[in-house]
Amino acid sequence: MRTAGKLAATVLAGATLAGTVLFGAAVPALADSPSPSPSTSKSDQAPTEAGTAFRTAVAVHQGQRATASASSGDYLYWMFPADAGQRPTVTAKVTLPEAASRHGASTWRLDVYDGLRRRQPCMYGMQSRSAAQDAAAVELSCTLRPTVAWADTWSTDPLPGTYYVRLTAVSLPDADRGLPFKAEVEPTVLDTGGAHAVDGKLAVPLGAKSAVEPDGGWSSGWWTDRWVWTAAGGVLAALAGVAGYNLTRGRGRPARVPRGA
Repeated sequence: MRTAGKLAATVLAGATLAGTVLFGAAVPALADSPSPSPSTSKSDQAPTEAGTAFRTAVAVHQGQRATASASSGDYLYWMFPADAGQRPTVTAKVTLPEAASRHGASTWRLDVYDGLRRRQPCMYGMQSRSAAQDAAAVELSCTLRPTVAWADTWSTDPLPGTYYVRLTAVSLPDADRGLPFKAEVEPTVLDTGGAHAVDGKLAVPLGAKSAVEPDGGWSSGWWTDRWVWTAAGGVLAALAGVAGYNLTRGRGRPARVPRGA
């Protein structure tokens, strides 16, 4: 009976020690993990222009609001970084020309492409919207699927790297082409944690450029908060084993039974 008690105590102490060591190792790694939405340095001024093609897209940091003035009918391009485990959201606002100078309704569209220039579908948001002739502005948004660290070559899953934003009017009266308008674009990211973590990582982020790296650089891809849950699950399993042993081991030899019987 004493031997069984010592065995249970030893298993319990070992499980507790293992959980403490794993959790202690996980906490520093969690502190070093990428922040949910890296803030832009105050020294970095927000862009006041946009590119006219993928190759001339203007770099925008996460959480930074870019502005541009252009002519109706132009294609405007920006680019921003998205790391593994982040879910990007892009919002845009178009300040339309004076209503008196317009000749009808217009339709505006916001598209987001990954580093391979594949258009990524929006999980939710209004990426295309029509504006009446007397509307002063139109607002658009697109939230992508969470970015994963690795995917099969045939997959269209969003991967870490540079993402491109394109804003344009897809329907416009011919007489309104060339009218001036103002645009505002802001990309933000949300850290989804280990829920979308996968094994493996890319050797190099897709289309990554130094001008659009996340604050602190690209993540290593090995750490997710699933390590904490795995350690906690191991500790709980060990405790459950000890409790089950104590419940099923019985009370030992009755005092009235002679030894050797």
